[in-house]
Amino acid sequence: MNALTAWLEKYILPIAARIGAQKHLVALRDAFIGTMPATMAGSVAVMLNAILRDLPPQFFDGYDASSIPVLKEIITINGYVWNGTLAIAGVIFAFSWGYNLARAYGVNDLAGGIVSLAASISGITFAFSSSLETAVPADVMETINAGSATSGWVATETGLSVGGWGWLPLNNLDSNFFFTAMIIGFVSTMIFCQLMLRDMTIKLPDSVPPAVSRAFAAIIPATVALYTIAAFYWLFAKLVPDMTFLAWLQATIAQPLLGLSQGFGAVILVTLFVQIFWFFGIHGPNVLAPILEGVFGVAQLQNVNLFQQGGVELVKAEGYNWVRGSFDAYSWFGGSGGTIVLIIAILLFSKRADYRAVANLSLGPGIFNINEPIMFGLPIVLNAIMFIPFIVAPLVSVSIGYFATALDLVNPVSQQIVWVTPPLLLSFLATGADWRAPVVTLIGMLATFAIWAPFVIAANKMDPSLGEPEND
Repeated sequence: MNALTAWLEKYILPIAARIGAQKHLVALRDAFIGTMPATMAGSVAVMLNAILRDLPPQFFDGYDASSIPVLKEIITINGYVWNGTLAIAGVIFAFSWGYNLARAYGVNDLAGGIVSLAASISGITFAFSSSLETAVPADVMETINAGSATSGWVATETGLSVGGWGWLPLNNLDSNFFFTAMIIGFVSTMIFCQLMLRDMTIKLPDSVPPAVSRAFAAIIPATVALYTIAAFYWLFAKLVPDMTFLAWLQATIAQPLLGLSQGFGAVILVTLFVQIFWFFGIHGPNVLAPILEGVFGVAQLQNVNLFQQGGVELVKAEGYNWVRGSFDAYSWFGGSGGTIVLIIAILLFSKRADYRAVANLSLGPGIFNINEPIMFGLPIVLNAIMFIPFIVAPLVSVSIGYFATALDLVNPVSQQIVWVTPPLLLSFLATGADWRAPVVTLIGMLATFAIWAPFVIAANKMDPSLGEPEND
């Protein structure tokens, strides 16, 4: 065990430390965290509509929330909240990404956010067109063409066509927009930051208010960044005339990456590295935020939006089985490693006063998935006897949750629930109130308990100060 710990300290810890301190990855993590006020508000709206509109018909025949005056208005209000949050989640992220990236470089963060958003959205198609071949009577054709200047509809004897400008499709602004914003937002903001750092700015007299000076200083770097991205979009349109960069990115990178994330191996690998990083005291989910939020989080937003449009059946048909919230629902109860179960095992089996004292203090936070007290107080970090269960237990519980979802024994996670929600309640709400989800979570907790308990008992034989077996 000590040899294994020494090997991990020598080869894994330096890598983990470098990843945890890499400013671009830190900025990306913070960018996702920065979107939480909006995404959580939108998730509350979707969840309320699920409770008020979508779930009752499964239990009450003839239930129609739209026919109940008060509920109808609440559902409408929830719809407005969704419109301004999850429906444009990619737009919110684009700004947050540029803001945090510019902040990491110590330049105008507000301008960085604006540059990232402007550059990302400038490549979206603002026009649409469609046509239908059908016979059109002369009087109908005349009526349609009379209003074509405002309606966009044009009719001929053999068909109809429609076109318009100034129209942004929501499926270009929601979670589908994340990958575009990650790449275009990064490049544009980096150009902006580098020009700012090289002082290629407009300088105003000291008498000018600071806010005005900062805005003018950002004009040249922002303009160069936006024109650079515009030139890229122009060249891409020449090379790939029938597809926007966003659509190309979705087809060639985003969808394959999301598809790979649904494999059991990918889920296990992410879980494993989260635990290894945590063992060395580095916040695993934060280090792997680009994957957890950038891939699994995007999949979760897609599930939330599908649930809003068509309920759990649409999620099953077109959504993803394993998303960001699935880790919280089926493995990270009490925090990474299933540490609420460790606390229970200590309270039941440990004879060590130091372990029991830490467990008593950690129980309250652990119920709400805050595990720093037990991680650093026991500690689990760099504690050789805790290494094996801390790594193995989440792998087992993730496997249980993964296959239960894949085999349709439980609904996929389709709601975004705040991570401090207690474990069994979290899985119930996250799956759209599927009663089977807490059962799966409980099975995972029992399996985790069976793994943790022997090591807690073994720790009774260890001297608290020396970490060596006690002499009888």
